[in-house]
Amino acid sequence: MFLALASLIAAVVPMFTYLLIIWYLDRYEREPFWFVLLNFFWGATGAVFLGIIGSIIFQIPLNEVISAVADDNTSELMNLSGAVITAPLVEEFTKGIFLVIISMSKKFDGGVDGAVLGGAIGLGFGMTENFMYFLTFGTTPESWFMLVIIRTLFSAVMHCLSTATFGAFLGYAKFKPLIYKIILIPMGFFLAVFLHFAWNFAVSFQETSIFGFLFLIMYLFVTFAIFQISVYFEGKTILKELQDESNLGLIPPEHLDHLPYITRRFKYGWCPQGIDQKNYVKTVTILALRKNQYKNTKGNMQTSYLRDIENLRYQIQMMYYNANVAYHKSKSI
Repeated sequence: MFLALASLIAAVVPMFTYLLIIWYLDRYEREPFWFVLLNFFWGATGAVFLGIIGSIIFQIPLNEVISAVADDNTSELMNLSGAVITAPLVEEFTKGIFLVIISMSKKFDGGVDGAVLGGAIGLGFGMTENFMYFLTFGTTPESWFMLVIIRTLFSAVMHCLSTATFGAFLGYAKFKPLIYKIILIPMGFFLAVFLHFAWNFAVSFQETSIFGFLFLIMYLFVTFAIFQISVYFEGKTILKELQDESNLGLIPPEHLDHLPYITRRFKYGWCPQGIDQKNYVKTVTILALRKNQYKNTKGNMQTSYLRDIENLRYQIQMMYYNANVAYHKSKSI
């Protein structure tokens, strides 16, 4: 009973802490936490359940092939193939399929959102997998403690990074032409599979495990750097779109010194009295993102974004009206 409780705490608390961190990193247009939790929950439940079933089914023909061609060490080869072939392909698929569905939502705004939501799915998966490992292989206090350290700092982080990678590719491809989608989405998936494969392969052998740890640490820093660059360019996009709104008279020019900048947007003193600053910043930010998305979509989706733009502009106009602040109404996209 004590082992189960300790394993549950060791599995849940670190992953939930990681989840809060990656959610916080989406600093411009942070999704509602319930939406991030929905993805986390899929990773912890649906992705694990389908992953177990899918791995059993996928491994059957693979075992047959190994039995037919291997002269000895058949059992070891089957176990190794499960770790370096079956697990990366099946688990990245079961984690990623929900992300593909979520990417069709309007809340899925691009590469930054994709990385956050993909990371949430990976953390959920890592949490459940960690709990199962802690219960199964933590036979002594020493082995349990080492298992908690390694899986919390590395294995679960690998799941987070791999699915975050796929999510970033999905988000970047969402507002690109079809040919980009055809190239980028499979590329993101197989990059996630490769990261999973590289980690599992490296730690399957004592001689190469150190390279697995170094590779994952390096990939973590690279991913963080790319994420920060993506956030930076998201800010540039917001500035560009709001400059257009300012030229049209909806946004006061002096607000451009605050709205597109993370360190300035929530400082007090620049927002007119009577306007809810937090709501104003959020609404204006969504308007900027919807305008950019409008320009990069076609058909019914573009029409839907246009309705959002008109509604968001109206909300901003009403904020000024209710606060008795004069401004010029915008007239076009």
